Amino acid sequence: MLDPQKLDNQLCFALYAAARAVTSCYQPLLDALELTYPQYLVLMVLWEEDGARVSRIGERLFLDSATLTPLLKRLAARGLLERRRSQRDERVVEVHLTAEGKRMKRRAADVPGHLFGKSQLSARELTALRGQLQRLTRTLHAVP
Repeated sequence: MLDPQKLDNQLCFALYAAARAVTSCYQPLLDALELTYPQYLVLMVLWEEDGARVSRIGERLFLDSATLTPLLKRLAARGLLERRRSQRDERVVEVHLTAEGKRMKRRAADVPGHLFGKSQLSARELTALRGQLQRLTRTLHAVP
């Protein structure tokens, strides 16, 4: 039986170490784009859902507004996005890509493939791993 208090037997540590390894692989590419990893994630959401509400971006990235707002402000200052009040409901803030934010998608096109190449996993293995992690995330978020 595995010792439940041994570091190498902890799921949380394996996930933490893997996440750090993944983001370090992205780092040189993101540095060239002058983006942080969280900024890159925000842009990825907007490349899928331009005009998303701030609350929707937070839901997708599991970030609260206190964390998300400074990210959005920095990206707006760089001219990559604009925050606008909804015309339907003034209480709602929508986030729209600028032309430069849309161009950034093309500039960042090689980022996902870089990790795939470094991982030395097959497409099937990466797909299965991502699915397991997404299922774990959904399950843990559903637990009160």
